[in-house]
Amino acid sequence: MNSFPSLNYLVHQSKRIKRPNNTIESFAVNREIKKILFIINKRAGVDYQSKLEKDILVACERNGVAGSAEFTKSRGHATQLAAQAASSGFHEVIAVGGDGTSNEVAQGLLHTGIPMGIIPRGSGNGLARHLGIPLTTADAIAEIFSYNAISMDVFKVNGKLSLNVSGIGFDGHITNLFGVKSTRGLLGYVYLTVKEFLRFREFSAEINASGKRYTREAFIIAIANSSQYGNNARIAPDASVCDGLLNINIMSKVPFYRLDFVYSFFAGTISQSSFCEVIKTSSLQIKTTEPVAYHIDGEPCGTHHSFAIEVIPAALKILIPDPAKRGI
Repeated sequence: MNSFPSLNYLVHQSKRIKRPNNTIESFAVNREIKKILFIINKRAGVDYQSKLEKDILVACERNGVAGSAEFTKSRGHATQLAAQAASSGFHEVIAVGGDGTSNEVAQGLLHTGIPMGIIPRGSGNGLARHLGIPLTTADAIAEIFSYNAISMDVFKVNGKLSLNVSGIGFDGHITNLFGVKSTRGLLGYVYLTVKEFLRFREFSAEINASGKRYTREAFIIAIANSSQYGNNARIAPDASVCDGLLNINIMSKVPFYRLDFVYSFFAGTISQSSFCEVIKTSSLQIKTTEPVAYHIDGEPCGTHHSFAIEVIPAALKILIPDPAKRGI
């Protein structure tokens, strides 16, 4: 793993020790102090403010925590930072960004037992919404120090990690297009979706889920660990990140005039629609007759014609508010 500059800040009166290879330093004193690394993606969302780093570190000091912040520099950098933090004495790592940032941080923390927290700053924040994490930055910063860790399932699509919702078909097509747009947010997403809806066709898919075979014409095959894409668009209202199962929502193309179907996304009733078929499984294989667009946690992945999907139960520790009160 490549090294990177030592941490910018350390809050609380702990002694800083620079390691010879200039990577994240371990702490030789005050070992009883909780040490948290905040990995910040400046590019997430649309309203980054320079005072964010200061707000985080002031909150750390207020809560008696040794807090440090690092900014991501490129794709995959958050994974490197998280992995080094896990091996350098940090007790928690916080992803400050959207679902893509959370995904990268999680890649560096899988099976380490080091909890990941989220301060949501993306355009959709699907996983944060599912977990009940506050969406305003100030509230998320203030509350994260009181969160508790639970063990969360993750899954992989063709070997790539997914925490939230991945999809094949129209949602993958939109994600691939949306990823190169300069205008983001809900309005930009809705505009692009409406524009592309009429031209995108259903595709043929063979699905093998837990030994059962299905042949379907699909518009979208959503693979859901949590309940929603983001912005409260719930593709799998009954999904849980702790049950060892994925909710597979196979959707046919809906007539354009069926606005009630769009409403069902936000009302949490989409699984009741005649246009949807839901399968719960821990693993599946999907083959399509031609390459189809797909995404992982809202990140564009191009196209493919074969998909191997499997759950990895309880692979990630995740910090959430009031775990006993939430059906997650």
